[in-house]
Amino acid sequence: MTNILEFATHQHVAVLTLNDPSTRNSLGSDELFEAFEKAASKINADMTVRVVVLTATGTVFCSGGNLRQMQAKEGMFGGTAPEIASQYERGIQRIPRALFQIDVPTIAAVNGPAIGAGCDLACACDIRIASTKALFAESYGKVGLVPGFGGTWFLPRIVGYSRAAEMAFGGAPLDAEEALKAGLVSRVLAPEALMQDAMNLAERIAANPPYVLRWTKRLLRESHSLSLDQTLNLAAAYQAMAHGTTDHAEGVNALLEKRTPVFTGN
Repeated sequence: MTNILEFATHQHVAVLTLNDPSTRNSLGSDELFEAFEKAASKINADMTVRVVVLTATGTVFCSGGNLRQMQAKEGMFGGTAPEIASQYERGIQRIPRALFQIDVPTIAAVNGPAIGAGCDLACACDIRIASTKALFAESYGKVGLVPGFGGTWFLPRIVGYSRAAEMAFGGAPLDAEEALKAGLVSRVLAPEALMQDAMNLAERIAANPPYVLRWTKRLLRESHSLSLDQTLNLAAAYQAMAHGTTDHAEGVNALLEKRTPVFTGN
């Protein structure tokens, strides 16, 4: 049986691949929700993993919610309004929660259209790079829905309120170059170069100390809800721990000795 979310590791990089091209990698099954949660737990428990790359098979990165299920009012889209709300919380919303809780940097390698919840899926990652074939649309309104995957939380923090509002209210898609200009993605690559570039970026990040990567990710994540003073206090606590690591000493020594440091996670 094919895994709907493939999990592979390459040295210090974990690669998660959406693998349901027959549904355009839609987000509609308990199997997928559970797979994201299990992957996040596995990554957080494994100190050898320093970076995650999220991508997809086929020509579409993610088409969002399953339209066939919506039409038939099946699965999480069936029942009374309170039942549907509960099903969102116990269903598709498990994915952004799982991604947000991953302790290491995450990179979305967006190989094709990212529509609705698919756009939000990419936004739930720390870094986004895109193929020239990528397309981003916060297009819930086109099917009479509101952003239900966290896009109203993620998107304004990435592109600013005005551009996020334009995307959410209007629903018009951004192509890869427009996404680059908006700051939604960091770079745009030819399709055949996307994954190699994503892995190169992941490996550059993974060359840094694993604890430092996790603590920095936590600082970035927690700063969304903390004051400046609270963020500085948390940074001081992590910095104190970092000063006591062997990796800190290795980094300082390597810089002074003009050599490449080798970080071991100690």
